[in-house]
Amino acid sequence: MADRHRKGSFKADIPTDAVEEALRSVERVTGHPGGEGEAPGEVEAGVPADPGAEPGGEVQSLKAQLELSQSIGRETQKKLEEAHDRWVRSVADLENYRKRAQRERDEVQKFGVEKLVKDLLPVIDNLDRALAAAAADDPLVAGVKLVRSSFEQALSRYGVQSFSAMGTTFDPARHEALMQVPSAEVAPGTVVLEHARGFTLHERLIRPAMVGVAVAPPGAEGGVDDT
Repeated sequence: MADRHRKGSFKADIPTDAVEEALRSVERVTGHPGGEGEAPGEVEAGVPADPGAEPGGEVQSLKAQLELSQSIGRETQKKLEEAHDRWVRSVADLENYRKRAQRERDEVQKFGVEKLVKDLLPVIDNLDRALAAAAADDPLVAGVKLVRSSFEQALSRYGVQSFSAMGTTFDPARHEALMQVPSAEVAPGTVVLEHARGFTLHERLIRPAMVGVAVAPPGAEGGVDDT
C-alpha cells in the first residue's frame, strides 16, 4: 500500500508535459534557459532601464538644465551689478549732501550775524561823526572814544573788521564813490574824502567805504603836474 512509505515523506506523480511547460514559462520570463540568472525585472549593466528611451535624452536634459542655470546666473549677476551701482551712487550722493550741509552750517556760523552787524554799523558811523565834530578839549571825547573802541572790539570777536580807504586808489569792488573832488595835488582816482569806513565780515565785504574821489581840475591837462 502507498501508506507504507516512510513517515513524513511525500511523493506525487506529475505529468512530463506539465514539467516541460513550466520550464518554458521560466525561460520566457528570465531570458535564460532552465530559469537560471537574474530575477525578473533586473537588467544587465549598461542596458537602459527603459528599452524604448533614446540614448541621448538624459544628456540633452542635463544640457538644458545647465543652460538654464547659466542664464539665471547671468541675470543674477546683472542685478547685483545694478544694485552695486545704485549703492555707489547713493553713497556719493550722501557724501555730497554731507559736505554741502557742512558748508551751509559753516556759512551760517560765520555769516549768520551779517544782518545784525549791518544794522549796528550806523551806530559806529555816528560815533565817528561825533568825534570828528567835537572840540579837542571836550571832556566827553575820551568817553566817546572808549565806547567806540569797545563797540568795535566786540564786533571783531565775530569776525567784523573795519578799513579805511583814505589815500588809496579807488576800487569799485571795495569803495562806493559819493562824489568827485577836483584836485591838482593827487592823481585822479585817489580817495581824498571818506564819509564812512568800510567793513568786512570774515573777509567778506558787507559795506563798502563811502568816499570822495579826486578828479583833474577843469582845464587841467595831463593830471598832476610833477614839475
